[in-house]
Amino acid sequence: MTLRLHNTLSRSKEDFIPLDPSNVRMYVCGPTVYDFAHIGNARPVIVFDLVFRLLRHLYGEAHVTYVRNITDIDDKINARAQELATARGISVEAARAEVTAQTAKQYNEDVAALGCLEPTFTPRATEYVAKMTAMIETLVAAGHAYEAEGHVLFDVSSKPDYGELAHRSLDEMIAGARVDVAPYKRGAMDFVLWKPSDDETPGWESPWGRGRPGWHIECSAMGEALLGDTFDIHGGGIDLIFPHHENEIAQSECAHAGHPLARYWMHNGFLNVEGEKMSKSLGNFVTIRELLADWPGDVLRLNMLRSHYRQPIDWTVQGMKESWNVLERWYGMAEPVASRRIGGALLEALLDDLNTPQAIAELHQSDPEELAGGLALLGFSPDPGRLAAHPPIPVEEITDAIAARLAARKAKNFRESDRIRDELLAKGIQLKDNPDGTTSWEVKR
Repeated sequence: MTLRLHNTLSRSKEDFIPLDPSNVRMYVCGPTVYDFAHIGNARPVIVFDLVFRLLRHLYGEAHVTYVRNITDIDDKINARAQELATARGISVEAARAEVTAQTAKQYNEDVAALGCLEPTFTPRATEYVAKMTAMIETLVAAGHAYEAEGHVLFDVSSKPDYGELAHRSLDEMIAGARVDVAPYKRGAMDFVLWKPSDDETPGWESPWGRGRPGWHIECSAMGEALLGDTFDIHGGGIDLIFPHHENEIAQSECAHAGHPLARYWMHNGFLNVEGEKMSKSLGNFVTIRELLADWPGDVLRLNMLRSHYRQPIDWTVQGMKESWNVLERWYGMAEPVASRRIGGALLEALLDDLNTPQAIAELHQSDPEELAGGLALLGFSPDPGRLAAHPPIPVEEITDAIAARLAARKAKNFRESDRIRDELLAKGIQLKDNPDGTTSWEVKR
């Protein structure tokens, strides 16, 4: 059986043939760390964690290198750092370091709760600024970039096939893009490789003065440093195809004498919430951390994998309830199994461009050993304890309410007993009176 992946570059499924089977290499764009990640950010993390697991299964754990970067240089980060610096009376650079360190920690905790393995490398952009400036110098020397008013910009006209990933001509991209208008740009689509920093903005010394790199050059430099000029798979959300990934291709190929940046490009589809695009204005903007307060991470993971990664997904409460019920049934069957094996039909589904809906259908038909093996490959731990819900109110409050209710029942004050029970139910806690006279509780779904 051969792994086949849909390549955005060719718009077709292709047999996956790694450059070096002893070192299969994958780069996935990671978070910009200035705030909690939203549930849409979780989709590429889970999708490419599964790709990582599948590659390790096929080629061996020691033979797969997975890089997921952390963007800790960004104007949104600088704005958040400036707010913190003003409020706390500290330097902007100290505030930037604090914001990015705390947010990166939160992100790593959240994706670990979703069952995601740690990548082989998680480089931070700030660690590779020297690599970025060196790549920019190469582009300037080769005539692919130019300096203007303290900025360095990539000359899009110097790459005739610019737009190959987005499958759009330059005119189409200009018409459909929000182009930054600046008098120092030679072409409308030219993009920033380096920009100046004032005294209040974090910056680094460079041949063009004190400044900071543009977003696109960050990933090109980190990918080159850790995976080489050309690697196997580059992944991310569909929203990154243009301009981010398109610009990565342009600058990397021009810096590497035309060598391709990646041989296979994979992109996951968009995520909607209850049928609508997620947006703060609509009140349906939800973070991973907020969901993890109410739902086990394994439930969120399964709910994500029930849709094919290239298709849009509609994130609904009903879907999460269904995923929870399925996992409870599966974990009850698989948890006691001493051995496990991967079913051929399930593996065949995953080899067909990560067809997780079909793989999940196969799990429903599996015996306990194949169920345990399939769950492990998909990133689940068949332990019923992992499905325990986080209570929506403090446990101490629940315990005190149960004690008050028992006291009311002993006093035959059943109206008060019912009031306490109903009040807890309204808060999401369902009580159960046991035959031995005790009362237990569970989170209502």
